[in-house]
Amino acid sequence: MPDDLDRKIIHGLNCSPRVSFRRLSQVVGVSEQTVARRYDALRRSGVVRVVGLSSPAAHGRSEWIARLRCRPDAVGPLAESLARRPEVAYTSIASGGSEIICIIRSPAGTARDDVLLRQLPRAASVLDLNVDLLVHGFGSPDTAGWTGREGSLTDEQVRMLTAELPTPAGPPLTPTEEDRPLLEALAEDGRASHTRLAEATGWSKPRVARRLEALEGSGSLVFDIDAVPERLGYELNATLWLQVDLPRLQEIGEEISRHDECAFAAAISGKHNIMAVVICKDTPDFYRYLSGRFARTEGIRGYEISVRVRRLKQAASLILNGRLIHPALA
Repeated sequence: MPDDLDRKIIHGLNCSPRVSFRRLSQVVGVSEQTVARRYDALRRSGVVRVVGLSSPAAHGRSEWIARLRCRPDAVGPLAESLARRPEVAYTSIASGGSEIICIIRSPAGTARDDVLLRQLPRAASVLDLNVDLLVHGFGSPDTAGWTGREGSLTDEQVRMLTAELPTPAGPPLTPTEEDRPLLEALAEDGRASHTRLAEATGWSKPRVARRLEALEGSGSLVFDIDAVPERLGYELNATLWLQVDLPRLQEIGEEISRHDECAFAAAISGKHNIMAVVICKDTPDFYRYLSGRFARTEGIRGYEISVRVRRLKQAASLILNGRLIHPALA
């Protein structure tokens, strides 16, 4: 079971995914070799993956939150089929095994033009389909990702890691065909060295560095930390669908994104205007959160809960037997 040092390392990577082991070791207070060894063990055991992804905005795409209510006997096969599609992310089975929740990246910025979203309502196993646009993600580098309450970095340690991060200044650059080997290598390992990326692309290391800086600086290249909370001792995962007072939408979204239990929060279209993914140790821990910090958040008029039963995919990693793997290896 990963310990507090492992959680500090994961938290540090959430703050700065490509931070050097030397810098991370200075922040957490152990040797560079220890940080490198711990990270390598976490990655090899499938607990965590750092992945580099081309931003949907760079391709003129939007992200849609899809909720599918299905026949119980068809939920598993359909969810697995969706998880293997490259345009689908964060796939899970929830609500006692009757609901699939996933993110679908749709070309042309409209769900009506997406082949997958046109096909799903006609599938015999789909009883009901609800699709909402992901309008705006809440949070910042100092609230990025989820690591749980235990082993988290201090506010000062977070500032040390995020102080020099570039602030994306759009519009996003559209990746070219020449960028494909670079992006494929980063999708496999978002912490790949400039030397490894130069080998993958056939470029010089200075050219790799310049292109990384251009893509990341424009917001075209983003990094995500895929993790398996269950392997860190957090067994209960749920999606909260919130109805909040519209004048306080930004304020409430940002506040919830800062909760230790919150892994992701975003404004969405539809009858709910905020969705939040929360991760807790168990049912009593989840109740403490709902009746405590969540209940004290003013402006929430109503909510619905989808408890996750099974997680199949993170941002760019399939989950098989409790391990994160690259989709190409499935």
